[in-house]
Amino acid sequence: MDFYWILITFIFGFVLKQFGLPPMIGYLIAGFAMNAYGMTPIANLETFANLGITLLLFTIGLKVRIKDITDSVVLGGSIIPMCVVTALVAAGTCLVGVITSIQLFKVDWQTAAFIGFALSFSSTVCVAKILEETGELKTRHGKVSIGILVIQDFAAVVFLVAALGTLPSIWALSLFLLIPLKPYIGRLLEKSGHGELLPLVGFCLAFGGYELFYAFNLKGDLGALLVGMLLSSNAKSNELYKSLMHFKDLFLIGFFLSIGFTALPTVETLSLALALTLLIPVKFAIFFFILAKLKLRARTSFLTGMALMNFSEFGLIVAKICVDKAWLNPEWLVAIAISVTISFVISSFVFKHAHLYFSRYKDKLLKFESEDTVNNTCPNMPTTAEILVVGMGRVGSGSYDALANQIGDKVWGIDADSDRIDKHKIFNRNVALADAEDIEFWQQVNLSQVKLVMIALPSLADMKNVIAQLKLCHYTGRIAAISQYADEGELLIKAGADTVFNYHKEIGAGFAKESLNLISEFEHNADLAKI
Repeated sequence: MDFYWILITFIFGFVLKQFGLPPMIGYLIAGFAMNAYGMTPIANLETFANLGITLLLFTIGLKVRIKDITDSVVLGGSIIPMCVVTALVAAGTCLVGVITSIQLFKVDWQTAAFIGFALSFSSTVCVAKILEETGELKTRHGKVSIGILVIQDFAAVVFLVAALGTLPSIWALSLFLLIPLKPYIGRLLEKSGHGELLPLVGFCLAFGGYELFYAFNLKGDLGALLVGMLLSSNAKSNELYKSLMHFKDLFLIGFFLSIGFTALPTVETLSLALALTLLIPVKFAIFFFILAKLKLRARTSFLTGMALMNFSEFGLIVAKICVDKAWLNPEWLVAIAISVTISFVISSFVFKHAHLYFSRYKDKLLKFESEDTVNNTCPNMPTTAEILVVGMGRVGSGSYDALANQIGDKVWGIDADSDRIDKHKIFNRNVALADAEDIEFWQQVNLSQVKLVMIALPSLADMKNVIAQLKLCHYTGRIAAISQYADEGELLIKAGADTVFNYHKEIGAGFAKESLNLISEFEHNADLAKI
């Protein structure tokens, strides 16, 4: 039977991939399809799901700094929308119960508030997966989104303590001892090398953090997240993140499948679920408006709202607690489960085109910015640039150094990661903190003097978006990009790149060239010796 599970899951993920949609939508549909067919969940499905969520939160923690969640925008952008959505849904539920005879809505105001609270959360799993796939975890909107999700996780802990009456152990205060242990954990990472020990120590830290917090009556997932954050400044955090990436993606399939086994819909619950999905654009509008009023740029507010407009799997936990305590009809649990799934599908599809949506409606959206918003898309504009390197990772910084040795100040590097930019400034590189998918940035650059844009980003979708923004700004220079696979190179050419360098092929060619130089040098020295 396990083979059929793997086969069915693959087929649904593969089919959705062919339509340009994330495979995780296929996994969600596969879960519902197998449930409807009468298949029972495999014995370890829930274990796989929990492993995936724990690893996801740990790896996200590796990308998050403490300063990202203490930002006033993050605090306000999480608490205010949560209160607004809770109040709005509670009022709407009570109102429907008063003016109609629908039995499902005959609830008291406390229960209605619980429903609103459940729907006010955004999915950490879905949002993190979307931002990771698009390479936007370290952008401004990515950091704000993750920060808001972390605050929501803290709110979830408070709710579970209040609802279940399980107070954290007094020994939970000892968790602060993890802070002075940080250098020793970092040394452990360094001593683990680059092989199979590195992901293994990652597993130990992720699940160790989970078990440690769970032992003190705290949310285990939160423990994995915070342990990851503790290591985010370590030099090997990025390597550890990459070593765990494929394990996490594989285990997360179990989570998406498990959603489909929550319950099967009836006509009534499906109608209720569809009604709840009408709240998705409302959540987007609430996040966008509040974040804009908190003096965040319209673009950042827009993209953050797009990422956070979905519902959370935590809503299922809240609904289950209410059902167990007989506060809520069990059909609500089914409806919320379906609406969570639908919100994942909508959020994944819409965010894929979010940058183009903003470019299209930019003039209207900018009207919502606060008057005192600091709308500086690039504090250090590349005024002397003739060549721009977009993405200053290993490939981008290597390209930058090679060009800078020849043309000096005429080459500039662009990156959306502020930490990476700070590191490059230490080496006196000409770099600018900017999101290359931001059309406002390109509108401020003097593109008439830029002869070449080199795009060295890890995500195909990101590179296509950058090319699209350049075309919208009527850029007439040349565009070069990199790719790991031949089919991705073809897609980039179709999108508008003038040339694409295959990552592995160019490394091989460069290696061969340098090796031949060694032969020439050896023969030259031999000839000199004879003389």
